[in-house]
Amino acid sequence: MKKLILFISVFIASYCFAGNEGSQYDNEDFKIAKVEVVHSAELNSTIWNIQVDGNAGNTLPVPAGQLHGAPVLGYVFPTTLKPTDVGFNQVEGIVALALTSHPDFDDTPLWDENNDSNYKNDGIIWHPHWVVLVEDKRIEGGLSVKQFAKDDESVVLPPTNPGMPMYMDSPGFNVTTKGSSIKVIVPDFRMNNQVNFKYDGVAAYMQVNTEMKDMPMLGVYKVYSVASGNLSLPYSVKLEE
Repeated sequence: MKKLILFISVFIASYCFAGNEGSQYDNEDFKIAKVEVVHSAELNSTIWNIQVDGNAGNTLPVPAGQLHGAPVLGYVFPTTLKPTDVGFNQVEGIVALALTSHPDFDDTPLWDENNDSNYKNDGIIWHPHWVVLVEDKRIEGGLSVKQFAKDDESVVLPPTNPGMPMYMDSPGFNVTTKGSSIKVIVPDFRMNNQVNFKYDGVAAYMQVNTEMKDMPMLGVYKVYSVASGNLSLPYSVKLEE
């Protein structure tokens, strides 16, 4: 509970006081109107949905032309799931399902999202990641994806991870955008058959760092909107037959 309270307070601060990074993307495409996770017993899957005032997924990042400083836009579901539910070892932090777009790099080596037989050129296509978020006061947004030393033998990652020294997975779930909604379908067995958890919805700007050792590899720099308004993770999964 303490880590959740800390996470909430940090995110509220970033929502109110974030700097200029990512300000150019602050539009209705990232103004969340509704967030919902529905479990289908028939499909043995959950359907995660963020609905915005504009057109979900319509705004894409402008390429930086390099990995360092590369922009990442995301529709993010912070949850009360445990890291072990999605294939990581147990660590402190908040498990989130992030739907992202980033044209400067491809971190889904197992998946060919644009179906052109090139597995290294489709980072701009909206795709999912499991991540573990932690407090990070070094950046304006106050949060980053949890990193680890490359020789840390305690780290466990799913086999679908992209090979970066962060608690990140590239699970390959199907993401669709249509009108005001962006959705992703997650099979039950890919999240330890968990259907009773809390969640929220966040639209945010993130940025990659590969040069400055005293800065995070992937940090949250701007929060555009929060479904609950205060990131209290108040929403429960709806159960459907």
